[in-house]
Amino acid sequence: MNDAIDQRNPAGIRVGDIYEDCSFHPVLCTEIDDDGGVVLSGISLIDGSFPRSCDGQHCGPIRIPVEEVMPIKRDLEGYARRRKAELDAADSI
Repeated sequence: MNDAIDQRNPAGIRVGDIYEDCSFHPVLCTEIDDDGGVVLSGISLIDGSFPRSCDGQHCGPIRIPVEEVMPIKRDLEGYARRRKAELDAADSI
């Protein structure tokens, strides 16, 4: 088995996973286009909008455990604020 990380999709997100998109929505991944780069597409679990697409490498999507979806949905603004602060702190290191 090859455990090497695909740099085009470092989080290893697959169809059926829930990931955080660039707007901090939890998104159910429904399609992966890997023609060159890796583009993740799916459906927002906040408002049902689709397609929600992110570049697997450049957008930095992360997996979200299913248990976290409802708390995020209840307070998307608070979640987005927290995540932005985390990302800003990581960028300043």
